[in-house]
Amino acid sequence: MPVARFLLFSTSLGGFVALALAALGRAAPVAWMLAGLGAHAVLATAAVFLPSLQVWSRVRFRGVVGRRRIALTFDDGPNPETTRRVLALLAERGQRATFFVIGQKVRAHPELLREMRAAGHAVGLHGNVHDRLYALRSVRRLTADIELAQRAVTDAFGARTRWFRPPIGFVSHSVALAAERAGVELSGWTARALDGRAGARSERVLKRALGAVEDGAVLLLHDAAEADDRAPASLEILPALLDGVVARGLSAVTLDELFESDAEASADRV
Repeated sequence: MPVARFLLFSTSLGGFVALALAALGRAAPVAWMLAGLGAHAVLATAAVFLPSLQVWSRVRFRGVVGRRRIALTFDDGPNPETTRRVLALLAERGQRATFFVIGQKVRAHPELLREMRAAGHAVGLHGNVHDRLYALRSVRRLTADIELAQRAVTDAFGARTRWFRPPIGFVSHSVALAAERAGVELSGWTARALDGRAGARSERVLKRALGAVEDGAVLLLHDAAEADDRAPASLEILPALLDGVVARGLSAVTLDELFESDAEASADRV
């Protein structure tokens, strides 16, 4: 069990013990109860914003070191122009990636998913819509959203995907339950290039991205803008990034390849 999950369960148990003692007329000191409540609140909040803590669910975010592999993942597509540019750059260097797609965009451009699959890339879900308040929604609403996105992918090329990365990447208890009900695995990241922000400077994006290029890493990039046709900074820096991957003796692979055996499970516990 991840340490953060154990600590959250421990503070929860402590709260029930305090209630039981209070019911018996042996209430714990107020300072102790406030400290426990504060610790629980901090852990529960951190669990949402830092999915790698794996409090609410298992989140795959790093592979085993030693296999000389890295996973490049692209969010917020597909887009007819920018996604094809990313696909072309990957093809030029013979590298593979995983694209986390938005259901609504898939229904508008299903041919792009077929192009991804034909080139040997993997596809994951990024929600049916890019809702920035995703982690606050109900389990029922989130499950329906994931299933709608999954249906769009299935309609595009006749197969389901195992991967899901929620919009913004936050993993609440509701997100974890919805992913389980929809039958998908949660994917996080080892590092973000922050290339999707409006006004992102390519030199800074490249520096961050190259600094994250290491064996077993999962790097978060974007092949499209969240809500318009703006080209993310990843398109400008991708050639240099791919050169950096090769220079470090690594191969860019899909998430399926990075986590192709159960041996990687131990690497998730950081």
